[in-house]
Amino acid sequence: MQTLKLILKNAMRHKLRTALTVLGLVVATLAFGLLQTVVGAWYAGANAASNTRLVTRNAISLVFPLPLSYEARIRGIDGVNGVAYGNWFGGIYQEPKNFFPQFAISTRSYLDLYPEFVLNDDQRAAFERDRKGCVVGKKLAAQYGFKIGDVIPLKGTIFPGQWEFVVRGIYEGKNATTDTSQFFFHWDYLNETMLKTAKPRANQVGFYVVRIANADNAASVSRAIDTQFKNSLAETLTETEKAFQLGFVSMSEAIVVAIRVVSFVVIVIIMAVMANTMAMSARERLAEYATLKALGFGPGFLAQLIFGESLLIALFGATLGIALLFPVAHAFSAKMGTLFPVFEIAPRTLLLQFLAALTVGIVAAIAPTLRSTRVNIVDGLRSIG
Repeated sequence: MQTLKLILKNAMRHKLRTALTVLGLVVATLAFGLLQTVVGAWYAGANAASNTRLVTRNAISLVFPLPLSYEARIRGIDGVNGVAYGNWFGGIYQEPKNFFPQFAISTRSYLDLYPEFVLNDDQRAAFERDRKGCVVGKKLAAQYGFKIGDVIPLKGTIFPGQWEFVVRGIYEGKNATTDTSQFFFHWDYLNETMLKTAKPRANQVGFYVVRIANADNAASVSRAIDTQFKNSLAETLTETEKAFQLGFVSMSEAIVVAIRVVSFVVIVIIMAVMANTMAMSARERLAEYATLKALGFGPGFLAQLIFGESLLIALFGATLGIALLFPVAHAFSAKMGTLFPVFEIAPRTLLLQFLAALTVGIVAAIAPTLRSTRVNIVDGLRSIG
């Protein structure tokens, strides 16, 4: 207990210096946690993917469509127990900056394949009845103030024209990792319009979502699907939903790597600041350490004092930084809107913050401890702090 009191008094001996060091640790820990959460948000779609869902698209590129007639042939392959399809719509809501994902979907079959999109029975029935109806996610509805019955106008880019949809349902996520920033409407509505205005583009889908009975058969079912359409005018590429999502992440991998590097650079910088603080403290107290050694206190006791003070400051600053991460992340997520559909602080991030602070505290105390424990008593008593 006496040792703890002595450590606390040492830490508070220079209040301004300690306060500034703690402030630096708070900022560094907060920045590290926020950057790690941003990286996690990048992979949220892949991490939330189901291992029993496959995605089939055109083998050349996602830009090229597939015939609607493929649905029945995919459904007949062994191991497949559900097929849905959809198209990326890419419309503009009021201004180009108001981006959110929009999909024309095979209504009933698509929603059946995504049980994580929780929609009550009444809203689902209303959506299925209304050919111009749409369903929006809870986060998207909150961002733009969409309510049941609202008419949402979209300016088509891939599918030109002015489109209007009536909000018939607002879905929630089954858990915190579910994307609730999406917009769904009837693929039939899109197809009927194409039949009238651009007939060659009708009866084409952008992708198929395939549910398989056994996740262990993902590779064999994928091969069977692609073999089915080999040497056709529209060959397919089938992969797991997670691989499909990671394909998008890989397009921006350089940015993700840069964010990761910066987050660790922040820790290295604060480690240098902390080491400098502890070195200054130890240099000022050489005479005190020499006196303690003259009174019979060994190197182990001096090490306890220095390591204790360093860890106390590091962990106190880290605790404040971790506590601030939650409100800051919430505000950041609200500001970013649908850019990061899922922005959750992972337990792993909190653990990394704690371990980083622990490492800073230990590393910063090593050099001052070595110097203090090796100091000659006479030289130490001669020193001026």
